[in-house]
Amino acid sequence: MSPGELRLAATGGVTLAVRTWDLGAGGVPVLAVHGLASNARLWDGVAAELADRGHPVAAVDQRGHGRSEKPDDGYDFGTLTADLLAVLGGLGWEGRRVLAAGQSWGGNVVVELAARHPDALVAAVLVDGGTIELSSSFADWPTAEAALTPPQFAGTPVADFEAMLRRSHPDWPEAGIQGALSNVEVLPDGTVRPWLTLPRHLSILRHLWAHHPIETMAGIEVPVLIVPAGRPEGRASRHEVAKREATRAALAALATGAVRWVEGDHDLHAQHPALIAELLGAAADGSVFET
Repeated sequence: MSPGELRLAATGGVTLAVRTWDLGAGGVPVLAVHGLASNARLWDGVAAELADRGHPVAAVDQRGHGRSEKPDDGYDFGTLTADLLAVLGGLGWEGRRVLAAGQSWGGNVVVELAARHPDALVAAVLVDGGTIELSSSFADWPTAEAALTPPQFAGTPVADFEAMLRRSHPDWPEAGIQGALSNVEVLPDGTVRPWLTLPRHLSILRHLWAHHPIETMAGIEVPVLIVPAGRPEGRASRHEVAKREATRAALAALATGAVRWVEGDHDLHAQHPALIAELLGAAADGSVFET
């Protein structure tokens, strides 16, 4: 099934690009939210699987990303969650409780959406994200900024950029590769640049630095499924050990929570679309929270 393309009004007159699948389907609607410097197309494989299972799906390019408008402000969590609520309204989903799924930073945005607007959701799924708390990993914001400022690859020929992606992710399906290619704009000279500019990237990181998702989770009423990426515990890296600690803290804070570890890359939704779709379906019908 080919996705549809919509442009919907969000907060402050900003318009967002939204990819849609089978909006007339009768299953629980799914709102898919990408991570930092990513885009909606990383969800293509998952969305196609969910549509085959009878779920209407909408994947949004958050402000500053992909095909959406790119204002210089509005990257705080209050505005971002208001954007998502506006998208639900634009889709005509106000009266239908949806499953919200967010990856990486998008998971933290979904945590805020669940806390602020519980009546809009049936459940939330956090794909290798949602528990990101930068202030626990860095002594102060300047240290975090220095460590997390992304490498600059603007000017790279698109063929070289694609070759790098394919080398880095040899087991990804083609939908995942094409999704990652959509993280960048291809210029007339055949080179690429990220859709998300560096100042906006750093603005998002600054808000993420101040975010405390575990505290927020204590007030979330809807069920939350956490899907971290990681290796078996005996082979876990130092980063994965910290992630396990954050996951345990999140489960302790949530009223209803479950965790399903998946071995793989940070972009699990691009790498394992069928498995992630299966987990989203189990969150939508509640079965994943019964075991």
